[in-house]
Amino acid sequence: MSFWLESLGPVERRPPLPVDRDADVAIAGGGFTGLWTAYYLAKADPSVRVTVLEAEHCGFGASGRNGGWASGLFPVSEEKLARRYGAAAARAMHAALEDSVDEIARTGIDCDYAKGGMLSLLRTPGQLRRASATGLLDAAAARAICNAEGVLGGVYSEHCAALHPGKLVRGLAAEVQRLGVTIHEGTRVLGLRRGAVVTDHGTVRAGTVLRALEGWTASLAGHRRELAPVYSLMIATEPLPAAVWERIGLRRRETFTDDRRMVIYGQRTADDRLAFGGRGAPYHFGSRVRPEFDRVPAVFGRLRHTVRELFGIDVPVAYRWGGPLGIPRDWMPGVGLRDGVAWAGGYVGDGVAATNLAGRTLTDLILGRESALTGLPWVGHRSRRWEPEPARWLGINGGLHGTALLDALDR
Repeated sequence: MSFWLESLGPVERRPPLPVDRDADVAIAGGGFTGLWTAYYLAKADPSVRVTVLEAEHCGFGASGRNGGWASGLFPVSEEKLARRYGAAAARAMHAALEDSVDEIARTGIDCDYAKGGMLSLLRTPGQLRRASATGLLDAAAARAICNAEGVLGGVYSEHCAALHPGKLVRGLAAEVQRLGVTIHEGTRVLGLRRGAVVTDHGTVRAGTVLRALEGWTASLAGHRRELAPVYSLMIATEPLPAAVWERIGLRRRETFTDDRRMVIYGQRTADDRLAFGGRGAPYHFGSRVRPEFDRVPAVFGRLRHTVRELFGIDVPVAYRWGGPLGIPRDWMPGVGLRDGVAWAGGYVGDGVAATNLAGRTLTDLILGRESALTGLPWVGHRSRRWEPEPARWLGINGGLHGTALLDALDR
């Protein structure tokens, strides 16, 4: 379990699916995507019968394990989107994501939300050369926000909030249930087809079914090569003294990273812990997802070393955890609805705000409403499938090693 979930105490699971049942919309997955979709459907039309099916408990996956960034980031740059869909569509995609950061706050769900923005530290000449001119800060201005070692500059964006994802996902699940949505936990989805979701406890028949399994998509029959489950790991410290935070900064709980290629990410939590994570754990052959993959001592050691390198402190680590992301072959998330089967996912680790946008978009699609959201570039997008094994294992892990090498050369 992550710090976010452990800090909330024991999980009280909702009952599993008791028997076969009918619904208007059946949702496979009790994470942010499935819950936001249920939330907006229930608010838009309370007569729609929505059932959410979750193998463990709501928020068990990436929704309860992530870095707690609700950001306007999208894995595909605005420039690349503009080349494919046009400049106006690219701007609309990024603007919708930026608005989703604020939409989470507008729901009023208590989640330690603090919109301090995001700072990408520039700590090598290569990073400085690659930096976007938009939001560029000099070294002094960057250190005034986050006083890390060796800072040459930074890139700041206001479109990011730090939050407690465990509080958000549990609060969202409770609100969804209050709105009349049925949630069955401890109910593993085995198959999904037009008109039905088949589980280990029975079948839910529905006019619309939604696949919202993200990193666990590959475990679903017929979807092995849809999204690659690639692991990201995190640590969280004990609460740090005020003197340490005076030295580090992050006074408005800004989120932070640096511009290395092997992604790192951190935030100052509401109770003054440093929550810090990064990529680098291996992809496992055959897109396997297992509990033991959540803990890789060597990666935890590297995360602690990186914190020491950034801030010159040896932090007391209280929690260690990890989990899989869903990575599409072209790194382009997608949402859509076709012939009664809906899908959303492939957020590449930037899903906290994107899932909210996905939930609102899917609501419009399911209810047959044309809107600004249903015209966004990711609507209807289907990435091509990943290569069969062993090419998939060789390619992804080769890419991870190559990324680490490029960062070493940068340094």
